[in-house]
Amino acid sequence: MEHEPTLPPDLRPRGRGATSNAAGRFEAHQVVYDGDGPEDEERALRTHVSEERAGRVITYNRSPDLPFDRSINPYRGCEHGCVYCFARPTHAWLGLSPGLDFETRLIARPDAPDRLEAELRARSYRVAPIAIGTNTDPYQPIERQYGITRACLEVLSRFNHPVAVVTKGTLIERDIDLLAGMAARGLAKVGVSVTTLDAGLARRLEPRAPSPARRLAMVRRLSEAGVPVRLMVSPIIPALTDPEIEAILAEGRDAGAGAASWIMLRLPREVSGLFRAWLARHYPDRAGRVMNRLREMHGGHDYAADWHHRMRGQGVYARMIARRFDLAVRRLGLDAAQPGLRCDLFEVPLARGAQMALF
Repeated sequence: MEHEPTLPPDLRPRGRGATSNAAGRFEAHQVVYDGDGPEDEERALRTHVSEERAGRVITYNRSPDLPFDRSINPYRGCEHGCVYCFARPTHAWLGLSPGLDFETRLIARPDAPDRLEAELRARSYRVAPIAIGTNTDPYQPIERQYGITRACLEVLSRFNHPVAVVTKGTLIERDIDLLAGMAARGLAKVGVSVTTLDAGLARRLEPRAPSPARRLAMVRRLSEAGVPVRLMVSPIIPALTDPEIEAILAEGRDAGAGAASWIMLRLPREVSGLFRAWLARHYPDRAGRVMNRLREMHGGHDYAADWHHRMRGQGVYARMIARRFDLAVRRLGLDAAQPGLRCDLFEVPLARGAQMALF
């Protein structure tokens, strides 16, 4: 798999989240373009998609912080460009920058649906809900071209396999036919993340993701189709988005969400520097306050990856946010547990083209 060289580390292009493109932590050298001017730089910033052949498509985890033990990610990198994305450091494993490369050097896995079917057919496979979109968004813009997420859902539907999808992408509305049918069998639910109701702030934080209003409309469409929707107030950013918690929950409830959850801003590895640079550029007056609050919750560090605490932090501020959230969801009726996804319907169908399929 070949990639173009990385972009100049000091570029601050419009419509992108990161403000730099420093080499990943595994790279000894930084490679940059020697462009002649702004036009060359703009050409370099066009989204480039490579394809990779998947060895295995189901990834397993044993994290005590996650409500699932397996997931699928049809794409690496994400064009939504959310500056806070905790998945950015995964691009370093590919020899790419967690900065602008993460948003502009994307990798699609076209054979993922076939690999998924093969893994589900394995005699050793034991069914449990599969999560889609836990690393990068399965409904980012390139899904319109590749259709990998939809193809994976078609496989899961044929196997009567439970699935939970997490997304900001309104392209999920294209797949309501599949999701509604699976939801009617107790096999599907969706989580939609809303970080802020402020369209201007959202555009700076998540430059190529749908607007907050559009995401709430998506919640409504999914809910009206019978798909259980969880509103995810995520991430909560201290001194920036935390005043909106109650308002976001109320808007989500009115749009049809049946449950809600939250996660505090996480800044693992390279994300810390990228986010601090973003704050300095867009909110210099609040940068110190934001980072001080985060450090209070992580033992003086920008981030600490301790089990049971990394998603929400510790200390007085973290407890206050948790209390506010709990009170709001209780008042709004969003605290009821959603029905669990069914695993008892799982069945391996006849392989396409198998002789028995003729009878």
